[in-house]
Amino acid sequence: MAMAEEPLLSIGRMLLIAGLGLAVLGGLLLLSVRFPWLGELPGDFHWQGERGRVYVPLGTMIVLSIVLTILLNVLLWIWRG
Repeated sequence: MAMAEEPLLSIGRMLLIAGLGLAVLGGLLLLSVRFPWLGELPGDFHWQGERGRVYVPLGTMIVLSIVLTILLNVLLWIWRG
């Protein structure tokens, strides 16, 4: 393999991983419609005033963080096997 091909291979791998990540994220966004309680958990704060609204989904962020951390750890455990 020539020296000029090595950076192209790493860039290609990064682009594939980024594309797969975006595809997974898009799929999750499409599936989020099936979970109407997501965003209405205890700890999700809504403020509405005369000049606008503020929404802080703290409870949802904590739940998603825990679920994604467990999922990622299981996948890495399986991958390292």
